[in-house]
Amino acid sequence: MNSPNKLQDDARTAVIIAGRVFVPAEDVETFVAEARATSYPLAAANPGNVMISFCVEDAATGTVTVLEQWASQQALDRHVATPEITALLTKWGPRIRNEVRRFDAGEKDSGA
Repeated sequence: MNSPNKLQDDARTAVIIAGRVFVPAEDVETFVAEARATSYPLAAANPGNVMISFCVEDAATGTVTVLEQWASQQALDRHVATPEITALLTKWGPRIRNEVRRFDAGEKDSGA
């Protein structure tokens, strides 16, 4: 039996992080390797992580595409607060131009 609030029950809030990071071209491969080595295992251990991806979009211009989905702001906050992510952001923050944005997205479960 479906509850009267079935549509509300199936709707979840998701936090989407999407955009580009610009790294000096000579450092782009190192940045992506470090970002993946640090972020991927931590995100996998965080039950609020839905997906995370860093990929070189254009090595010649140092363009990196970032895409993350988190089940909640709290899950994202836990990830960013880890010492490893803090160290990564501290190391690379001054050397990159960040055009990544945060979006709140209502996500509806299609039931498939």
